[in-house]
Amino acid sequence: MGSGFYTPYKIFMSQPIKFINTQKSNFFATARMRVDAHLKEKSVSKYANRAMWGKTVFYLGVALSLYLLILSNLFGIWIMFGMALLLGVFSAFIGFNVCHDAVHGSFSANNKVNKALSFVFNLIGASPYIWNLTHNVVHHTYTNITGHDEDIDVAKGLIRLDAEEKVNKIQRFQHLYAFAVYSLASLSWVFRKDFVKIFQKKIGQHARANHPKREYFNLFFYKAIYYFLFIGLPLIVLDIAWWQFLIGFLCMHLIEGLVMGMVFQLAHVVEGTDFPLPDDQGNIEEAWANHQMRTTANFATKNKLAGFLLGGLNQQIEHHLFPKVCHIHYPAISEIVKQTAHEFDLPYIENPSFFKALQSHYRILKKFGPQAYQLQRVAVAQNS
Repeated sequence: MGSGFYTPYKIFMSQPIKFINTQKSNFFATARMRVDAHLKEKSVSKYANRAMWGKTVFYLGVALSLYLLILSNLFGIWIMFGMALLLGVFSAFIGFNVCHDAVHGSFSANNKVNKALSFVFNLIGASPYIWNLTHNVVHHTYTNITGHDEDIDVAKGLIRLDAEEKVNKIQRFQHLYAFAVYSLASLSWVFRKDFVKIFQKKIGQHARANHPKREYFNLFFYKAIYYFLFIGLPLIVLDIAWWQFLIGFLCMHLIEGLVMGMVFQLAHVVEGTDFPLPDDQGNIEEAWANHQMRTTANFATKNKLAGFLLGGLNQQIEHHLFPKVCHIHYPAISEIVKQTAHEFDLPYIENPSFFKALQSHYRILKKFGPQAYQLQRVAVAQNS
């Protein structure tokens, strides 16, 4: 549940939910002992290895090359459009493969390296500081707990993933439009989300963070740099109409948002995952690690291409239990985690492929949308 390289300051004034290990489960202690023993036996550092550095150079190099080739004005409009789409996809891959590990502090034992690589987040339009709060601290602690985990509060009122929420008429069709909504994720991140988070009174159900003043400056300063690099400079140097640039910019972010949205949803919102609620005292009567096993899912773990592209986000079980271990090691420790989960009678939720996970998520959308709406109508009719 670490918060990466950032000093937490006074992040929250209160912690309303507690995990109570009522069964006195030793699952996490056992899994951690076995994973540590495996890494020690293999003489493997838990941080990035040569392959991880190779991935980093690849993703950053391709993204930078695409950006410079677009600005070169050497290509026709359709080739530039294709490169803009690829740049959007690679921006998502940079977030998955480089920034995610860096902000968790799992890329390197040297915090200066983590901080330098997490800085790249600013160059794809997102704040590493805000991400650290909403993802590392809140999401990793209160996974799939409605009202606390903001990662599952997607487009409130449009997407319903909360069994306690009354389903509205629009949500009857959420299985049809959800992926279009997901595609807006990157645009929201660049222009809205980070600003809202730093000023809102609560993150989840927690009192607003006591942000250091320099983080307000950093947010606005680096957003301005991003707007110049990806809006101002292209409009100055590219020999295209403003509306052609606008289409390319929007489509770049739409495909980036779609990739991000699909990958994030398939890790927690599929069949088999739980959405637990705390009791009247604000407690989850289960150990934190056991809670992670019930709310998190893997997919396509045997697919090496998925592992290369998704930065370990297809192995979210291992990531949630061991966020301080670089994702390059997840395939090697996954069997240890799975075996230990079975020994402690805990679920190990996984879909064999990306498309199986996608189908499962689609069925969840139907369950919480049109099917829930029909059940609600029947209940109202019976009570009237």
